Amino acid sequence: MNQSLPSIYFHYLTPSFYFPHRAFTKVFIASIFANHHKKIDTINYIFCTDQYLLTLNKTHLNHDYYTDIITFDLSHGKMITADIFISVERAKENAAIFKTAKISELLRLLIHGALHLCGYKDKTKKDSQKMRMLENKYLNEYWVSRETYQRQL
Repeated sequence: MNQSLPSIYFHYLTPSFYFPHRAFTKVFIASIFANHHKKIDTINYIFCTDQYLLTLNKTHLNHDYYTDIITFDLSHGKMITADIFISVERAKENAAIFKTAKISELLRLLIHGALHLCGYKDKTKKDSQKMRMLENKYLNEYWVSRETYQRQL
């Protein structure tokens, strides 16, 4: 993986959360875009509360329910620009429901947002299955790549 940091930023609107291994994760997320022949201008991942994301969901999408992620594609032309909001509370709850680590669920959401920006949808059963398959593929690659990276240090 290219070790220069891409224009991917993490912002925190929830005081009790800080995403670990940020530099490695940013390079990994950038590789997903490269795999899909997409170029990044700026991607902001914003970690927030359920209430904050619910307000965005109501205001911008007219949906009155909790969600774990909202991706706003702000791209113009061929360069990807986006704001991706992730509920840390919802990720924690989903991790408990699916019996997985909180970090794995958060990574799944980062990957999920990236895949949306690469053109994947998840509104139909078929699209949702494809999205889940790609999320699992990239999650597995992340952990293998990170393990290899740490051995090289």
